[in-house]
Amino acid sequence: MRKPALKWAAVLLIAVMAGPAMAARCRNTGSFERWLDGFKKDALAQGISPRVLAEAAPELVFDPAIIRRDQGQAVFNLTFLQFSDRLVGGYRVPRGIEEIKKHRALFARIESKYGVPGAVLTAFWGLESDFGGIFGNYKILTALTTLAYDCRRGDYFRPELMDALKIIQRGDQRVPEMIGSWAGEFGGMQFTASRYLKYGVDFDGDGRIDIIHSTADTLASAANYLVDLGWQRGQPWLQEVRVPRQLSWQEADLNIQHPVSLWAKWGVRAAHGQLPHEDLPAALILPMGRHGPAFLAYPNFKVFLGWNSSFVYSTTVAYFATRLAGAPVVDHSAAKTVQALSTPQMMELQSLLKKHGYDIGEVDGKIGNATREAVKKAQIKVGLPADSYPTADLLARLRGS
Repeated sequence: MRKPALKWAAVLLIAVMAGPAMAARCRNTGSFERWLDGFKKDALAQGISPRVLAEAAPELVFDPAIIRRDQGQAVFNLTFLQFSDRLVGGYRVPRGIEEIKKHRALFARIESKYGVPGAVLTAFWGLESDFGGIFGNYKILTALTTLAYDCRRGDYFRPELMDALKIIQRGDQRVPEMIGSWAGEFGGMQFTASRYLKYGVDFDGDGRIDIIHSTADTLASAANYLVDLGWQRGQPWLQEVRVPRQLSWQEADLNIQHPVSLWAKWGVRAAHGQLPHEDLPAALILPMGRHGPAFLAYPNFKVFLGWNSSFVYSTTVAYFATRLAGAPVVDHSAAKTVQALSTPQMMELQSLLKKHGYDIGEVDGKIGNATREAVKKAQIKVGLPADSYPTADLLARLRGS
């Protein structure tokens, strides 16, 4: 019964992790063959051997299916509870706890060196590849070649393709082993090739970095990356809280931090257990607005956003990590009362916000950080509680104005 859930989870991850779904298309003007010849000359100049290029040649091809996949990215506006239940609910929490027990000694070694708890690493591992069970079925070199040639994001993917060849050149992987997602990520943590080269760690001591087959290398490499993103040893990352109805909602903002003692003075209480040290800075985040679950996000939470900028995905991974660390299921009382705007409604709201002079970035139907900030400003202007959550009420008021 697991496969349908995994397929749906993969679709959800594509929706929240990929770029704008409806981005305007450009047109490729030069031939692929000419582009590839130029790339190969560049690769040789950067130290890629003729042998590696010859081995890679059958996969250095253009695949129109990759472009169709890139163009066809879906947008799903699910609430945090809908999204987290589908990705974290069911078997993933007990399976994650089993993996932590199974690799207890390894996680202890990694935490001793990097300071990142096993619960955090396991949360990423579980959502990125189902604990190493699903890597994707696309040829990485073909995917990166296609996206590097394509005019839309070629400047980003060309270096990624070069780095993938460097991984093969270094002896870490062979061409047939380079299998992963259509966008070029692979391995247990779905690293890009550049991330692999920069943060990969040979933690099992076999003389090569292998984030495809080696669990030790996979988990330690992720910890190494999280430390570079700013992980602080021994500090919390996310905690469910209860908030008073009279709170000044505009203070609930990822970019606004106050000492825990001030949140406590304003009536914020731990949903379970106790709040941490009163001097620790924290932001109050409301992923479903003031009627939904509430969390205090501590400095380590920004590491989750550094891994993936999607707010709902990052919050879900952080919440998953708290569950693996022993926290109960989050409050679900808002599951039936808080509704997400549909994608057409969200795009209309973004268009209206843009019309009123708010910077929301691209009208793409996604609730990104820029849109949430614009929603907050609009709520203040029209006299609604400024909890940064887009609602039908705000949409109606902007229509009327």
